[in-house]
Amino acid sequence: MADELSRRDLLKSTGAFALIGAALPAAAGAGFSQRETRVVPEVMSALSTYMSQAATRELPREVTEKTKHIILDTLAAMISGSELPPGKFAIQFARGYKGDKMATVAASNVLCGAMEAALANGMLAHSDETDDTHSFSQSHPGCSVVPAALAAGEQFGIEGIHLMRAVALGYDIGTRVTITLGRLPYMAETHRSTHAICGTFGSAAAAGCAANLNAQQMRWLLSYTAQQASGLASWQRDTDHIEKAFDFAGMPARNGVTAALLVRAGGTGVNDVFSGADNFFEAFLPKNDPSLISEKLGERYEVTRTSFKKWTTGSPIQAVLDALVNLQKRNAFTPDDVKQVLVRVATNEAAIVNNREIPDISLQHLVAVMLLDKTVSFKSAHDIARMKDPAVLRQRAKVQLIPDEELERRMPRREAIVEIVLANGTRLTEHVDAVRGTFDNPMPREEVVAKARDLITPVLGAPTCTKLIDAVLALENVKNIRELRPLLQRNL
Repeated sequence: MADELSRRDLLKSTGAFALIGAALPAAAGAGFSQRETRVVPEVMSALSTYMSQAATRELPREVTEKTKHIILDTLAAMISGSELPPGKFAIQFARGYKGDKMATVAASNVLCGAMEAALANGMLAHSDETDDTHSFSQSHPGCSVVPAALAAGEQFGIEGIHLMRAVALGYDIGTRVTITLGRLPYMAETHRSTHAICGTFGSAAAAGCAANLNAQQMRWLLSYTAQQASGLASWQRDTDHIEKAFDFAGMPARNGVTAALLVRAGGTGVNDVFSGADNFFEAFLPKNDPSLISEKLGERYEVTRTSFKKWTTGSPIQAVLDALVNLQKRNAFTPDDVKQVLVRVATNEAAIVNNREIPDISLQHLVAVMLLDKTVSFKSAHDIARMKDPAVLRQRAKVQLIPDEELERRMPRREAIVEIVLANGTRLTEHVDAVRGTFDNPMPREEVVAKARDLITPVLGAPTCTKLIDAVLALENVKNIRELRPLLQRNL
């Protein structure tokens, strides 16, 4: 198959991927053997051609709009993250290893090399649980893909519309890799971090798009990226969130930019890392059919399946807080009226948020905060001292977390059932099956903007915040994304 394909030819080839997959044995719950993992080279050719044409391919209107929201939401996470320990550490690190003054580190006056900026901004973006999620791939794409696209984009001085296309491509490629691997069951069985693997491939695709790599170079890019695919699920034991920020975002963003810059500088590599001897799938043993790596590419844009977080907390807590808000709106009760709160979430999700040491991922703590405040703000979700507040502890003692096998079977939908038992015996129950901000209960532009304003204003001030929001929502008018630099920086 030639590298240069028309869009019609490309879509035909992507449609044929299902036939390629049909020739491969199904692998639900089982890894592929060496012979079974081989994907025909045509898949790589079509994939790399699609990636190389992304910079000039027009996105559907709804994809463009969602991509703007994603970029704004991630920038807001980066800027607010500068106030938290992982973000402060990242800025300090970048300041000490600045290199060439090529790219911006958000919420600081640091200019550094593209690789260092990608790492620092990635860690800023995942300094806590503010950034977006993609449940279909068990990943947080934005916190690595956007910093990688921004850093490479600044280096090459790309337009705003090019930035959006690079970000959309990063989501399409990174998420499909961990969908193929098997997302949460894969992470549980292999102890690998799907978040890091998805982010590495997504960031490389975004950076490669920003660098205007051709189809041949994209094949080499994927090979350099596969060599860097790493990350362990041990991030779940990180109590300070610094290593987690590195695993989810800083490392993948840096890896992706590194791969793009190496190839852009003339580095060559293996033409097809997804087939042949010692290929990626033989090394990583996916649970799913390898043809999923390109399923509906050009038809299904993964940015549209990405979820925003209305609440700046861990993903398993989102539905719980939605349920509590709904119950508070419909019923008049005070914290003292509450005798018990029974919370049901999926079993694996329960383990992630059960009485954690960090406030924004401790389910019991945030339920107590919601009972007292009737909301959970960015400030209250990160108030460590309040975890010892006697008033909070009294409410927290009422919360019982129940791992639910039925809700586990409904994953990747993150559902929750909350039952409040009042002192007079009344039972109030709410089942949230579509979390606010998810693809089936989306946050409209005004809610995304309101969240961004709440996160950015305390750091950069209201005037700069408004200018930054306006610029992102009109990215098609930005001739060089370096124009965003004064809107992202602050003196420290």
